[in-house]
Amino acid sequence: MGDTSESARLDALRQLNLLDTPASESFDRITRMAAQIFALPIAAVSLTDEDRQWFKSRVGVAHQSIPRDRAPCAVVAEGRAPVVVEDLLADAYYADSPLAGTGARFYAGAPLVTREGHGLGALCVIGVEPRSATAAELAALHDLAAMVMAQIELQHAFGRVDPVSEMPNRNQFLDDLADLGRDTPGRERLAVMLDLARTDQIDDLVRVLGSGHLDDLVREAARALRGLLKRSIPYHVAPTQFAFVLPADFTLDDSVALLAEQLAHARATDTARFVTTAAVGVAPFVPGETPPLDVLRTLHGAVQDARLQERGVSVHSCRNDDAHQRRFRLLQDFGAALGAADGQLRIVVQPRIDLASGRCIAAEVLLRWQHPELGEISPGEFVPIVEQSTLARGLTDWVLEAALSRLAAWQRAGTAVPLSINVSAHNLEESDFAERVADALRRHDIAPAMIELEVTESVAVKHAGRAIDQLHALEAAEIALAIDDFGTGYSSLAYLQQLPVQVIKIDQSFIRDMETGDRQQALVQSMIVMAHAFSCRVVAEGVETAGVAALLRVMGCDEAQGFHFSRPLEVDAFAGWAGAEGRRSAA
Repeated sequence: MGDTSESARLDALRQLNLLDTPASESFDRITRMAAQIFALPIAAVSLTDEDRQWFKSRVGVAHQSIPRDRAPCAVVAEGRAPVVVEDLLADAYYADSPLAGTGARFYAGAPLVTREGHGLGALCVIGVEPRSATAAELAALHDLAAMVMAQIELQHAFGRVDPVSEMPNRNQFLDDLADLGRDTPGRERLAVMLDLARTDQIDDLVRVLGSGHLDDLVREAARALRGLLKRSIPYHVAPTQFAFVLPADFTLDDSVALLAEQLAHARATDTARFVTTAAVGVAPFVPGETPPLDVLRTLHGAVQDARLQERGVSVHSCRNDDAHQRRFRLLQDFGAALGAADGQLRIVVQPRIDLASGRCIAAEVLLRWQHPELGEISPGEFVPIVEQSTLARGLTDWVLEAALSRLAAWQRAGTAVPLSINVSAHNLEESDFAERVADALRRHDIAPAMIELEVTESVAVKHAGRAIDQLHALEAAEIALAIDDFGTGYSSLAYLQQLPVQVIKIDQSFIRDMETGDRQQALVQSMIVMAHAFSCRVVAEGVETAGVAALLRVMGCDEAQGFHFSRPLEVDAFAGWAGAEGRRSAA
């Protein structure tokens, strides 16, 4: 075979991404049929590489490949015609071949030929005794070889190869991981994912330059990966993500160092380095034990962790993975808790004390979650997760309903203490939010002055433009608005002018250390003066000592809440506390 045609044949073989992939049951069942038809112990799907015959599938043989030199399968591939050797030892060409040296005597092979006419190798059967082959046997072998080619083409053409990168895709990656577990189980291997760009960078790139530019970026990366990976098959598993499994002899430390070096070089020389930021994740796994989908999932996690590191390479962390798994579980379970009748969710209240009189004049509503399996979940853990999801609306609606129901019950019992309720950024962007709050007040026969809605400072400023209509609608309904955690966000005088705010709550991080120095006190004093200048009442959060309470009183702070006065109380205990112990605790 000429150099040009052999080069084309090898190129066709490598584009199919078959070499050095795990064994596959779809090929193994054909190989077993061939061995059964001939009643022979050995059969194989043998692919003719540059210097070896590599077995994609094999029965009755332990080794994965043999040298190409004087291999009958190579002759089949080169000639694209069947070859039958009744006795290898009696044949002058094959008598001292590597195959004959294994003890083989009989050989029959049918060619594996592409639609373009390239011979990839052979479906062969081998015996340890000389024999002949009948016409029926050879016809069956030819049919089975056609089935092998149909499987190769099906795998390549339908759902297995990405049309942009021309690499095997996510489905093929998952199948090959499963096959790897059957072929070489038990030994830890390293999977790698390359992510070319962040999601926001992809969005910007497509918006400005079009999707064709993104395709060019992917093709360039695919070419580079093929050039770098001499012993691994790269897979295109997502629009800008590639994955591969490192050879078994690669260690974790050496692999991470090599990947970091290659990534640094790419970041310095790549044409898209100014608009994209690549990252690499590494995930150790055990073939046959780690489910393929878990390998892909942990690779995604490792890539996200890599984006938080300067060198851009990260190894999968079980601790980080456990944390993300827990976050996801909490989000799923919270949705069920919203509609559960088993009392998983409940509200508690923390009193707010008027510093001048020492009386409890309001209380903040706080949500508690008693998970049926995980126990008490801190609101600091689950509320931020929920507020970033579509459950934010359901969360606020549930708390609002629970708070108004409690207010109605207290009113019937002769207790009237306004409640402050936290809302999220999502709520302020809901076009019907103010209307829903007003409807809930009417339904429970609660005066608007009996509730106050709290929003954090950063949310109030960041979302002010889109939320301003809802905020003014709440103001028109005579519902007070409070800025929570003041001082931790923007602290802008401009937004205090624009927003209909009646209450400023100074974050506890400023209050807790007030007794330790003049600077802390001066800062708090300035916040109080500024808030009063805008006609806002001031609430100090996190008051834990009598000394801090006294300082705030001297500074003219209006209200305070914190452990010095009371920890959060169950709603059934609050009415009694407010009537009896509230004044004594504040004194």
